[in-house]
Amino acid sequence: MREIATEIHRSLAAMPLKNAPSVRILRREWSKRLKDLPGTSIIALAKRLVRLGFWERGLAYDIILHHPAALEALKPNDVSLLARGMHSWGEVDSFACYVAGPAWRQQNIPDSMLQHWAHSRNRWWRRAALVSTVPLNNHARGGTSDPLRTLKICRMLVRDRDDMVVKALSWALRELSKREHLAVKLFLKKYQRVLPSRVNREVSNKLQTGLKNPRR
Repeated sequence: MREIATEIHRSLAAMPLKNAPSVRILRREWSKRLKDLPGTSIIALAKRLVRLGFWERGLAYDIILHHPAALEALKPNDVSLLARGMHSWGEVDSFACYVAGPAWRQQNIPDSMLQHWAHSRNRWWRRAALVSTVPLNNHARGGTSDPLRTLKICRMLVRDRDDMVVKALSWALRELSKREHLAVKLFLKKYQRVLPSRVNREVSNKLQTGLKNPRR
């Protein structure tokens, strides 16, 4: 896996322009080349890639997402190791949407792990806990709606005022509201007085108009 990680790193370094679309094209090429490898090998590759840089980290998460055997093989320790070094919202959201959320959805990692993240002093782990609920509820990402697990994490962070966490809480509730309108409405009513104003406003807008910030 070391040689493959080095080759991917060099491919990224040689790109004249690195952005999400160009890196996605590279990921598709590598997914084709790696499709017959065992899931454990893909996870080992991803663990090497996340140590090499921002774009390598995102590519590693995306490769796992598009390799069914790798997703199936993920274990709690693998998920923890793949998250090491996260220090931006982009890294956290890729990790949560591509790795942690899908692994949690298929019960490869326990609820207690996400609850532990929600209690963390580190803002990025708290954000990761919330964003990991998105794949549970986003049908385009394979979700089928899970209000029980989603709202349990949301309840743990209703008083959090860190901006990165507040935005993630709004996102988690808005995503759930697409299929569980009543559950989110009741949640909002119960915690209205303690929720950040941003969350109250954006989620209420979503419930009423289908938009986070409708034009006036």
